[in-house]
Amino acid sequence: MSLAGWITMLAAIGGATTLFAWCLWKVLRTPGATEHIHAPPDIEPPDQRG
Repeated sequence: MSLAGWITMLAAIGGATTLFAWCLWKVLRTPGATEHIHAPPDIEPPDQRG
């Protein structure tokens, strides 16, 4: 593979890995995320009501 191919491949893998890590960081470290849940956890879907 040429040098340009290696640079492109490493940039793509590095960018995707960085984006993935940033998304995990934001999801796991955002304080007060449980207050943003808009539905109570005890709602049953209509097809499971008995």
